[in-house]
Amino acid sequence: MHSSDANKLRQYIEKIENLEVEKTEVQEQIAEVFGQAKSDGFDTKVMKKVLKLRKMKEEDRETEDYLLDTYMMALGMIPSSDNNSEK
Repeated sequence: MHSSDANKLRQYIEKIENLEVEKTEVQEQIAEVFGQAKSDGFDTKVMKKVLKLRKMKEEDRETEDYLLDTYMMALGMIPSSDNNSEK
């Protein structure tokens, strides 16, 4: 390997290492915010779900909701609309 290639490789490795340190610091900051929210009485599991949903496209979110309802109905966890119309 040429010395210029070795220098480029070293620069990439060092940049990745620095980014990993920054990532760890950001993850710690996020954990602190969740801790503050929890101490204020918020459910952090639900907050994480909301964050996940906000990242999704509306169409993907609707598809996930539809499938979740379908699966829960199939397992008897929620009444199906067919059962409601029979009553």
